[in-house]
Amino acid sequence: MNLKIKHFVAFITIISFVSCNQAPQELSKINANQINVDSTFASDEAIQNFITPYQNRVNEVLDSTLTYAPFTLTKTDGELNTSAGNLMADVILSEANPIFKSRTNKNIDFSLVNHGGVRSIISKGNVSARNAYEIMPFENSIVVVELTPESVLEMVDFLIRSKRAHPISGMQIIVDKNNELHTLNIQGKPFSKAQNYYVATSNYLVKGGDNMGFFKNKISVTDTDYLIRTAMIDYFKKVDTLKVKVDDRFYQLK
Repeated sequence: MNLKIKHFVAFITIISFVSCNQAPQELSKINANQINVDSTFASDEAIQNFITPYQNRVNEVLDSTLTYAPFTLTKTDGELNTSAGNLMADVILSEANPIFKSRTNKNIDFSLVNHGGVRSIISKGNVSARNAYEIMPFENSIVVVELTPESVLEMVDFLIRSKRAHPISGMQIIVDKNNELHTLNIQGKPFSKAQNYYVATSNYLVKGGDNMGFFKNKISVTDTDYLIRTAMIDYFKKVDTLKVKVDDRFYQLK
């Protein structure tokens, strides 16, 4: 009898010990050290030898010539539209439209991106995939948004009031001397209040980026799953020369 009691006490003791060990543990402290990576930091030769072939191949692909720029494209060479901005907007419209049409049997009417989304110039000379990464370093994809005529007019008003060269394509905005809307054409035709329009833009802007709140009343959204940067690279491969310039797609009457 005493032996059975001793076994029972031992069993209870073990169970209690295990139960205590299984109690939830909480993080009480985190220690961190800052490691400065500068000219005094020596690389590991073995690791460097391992990655060098891959690094060389990546650089080879990025720096291979795809097309040619006859002059330097920037986002500062025009008042309401610029060469670099026009290029990006044109590319988004031309490259995304076949994808959108294959999925919806509809065409994109125009494109819009933000002035701040153009992050670099394209210098005169050979143009490579690296230039596409420089001008659009973000993972922004092209989405097509259906807007009512009222939302389109709200968008145009935003563009006029911002007085910045937000890139557009497929649309012409002309303002008068008082900075009021004079003419609005879409795909070469006068704007109509009797139809909705499809605009290709960045997923960042659709979420309200750069204060473009007019997208909040969108009717529908179609994600092309197509990065803006990839669209630019695909376009570069198709043309031997970048024929883009500051034009009359957005200007003010004098």
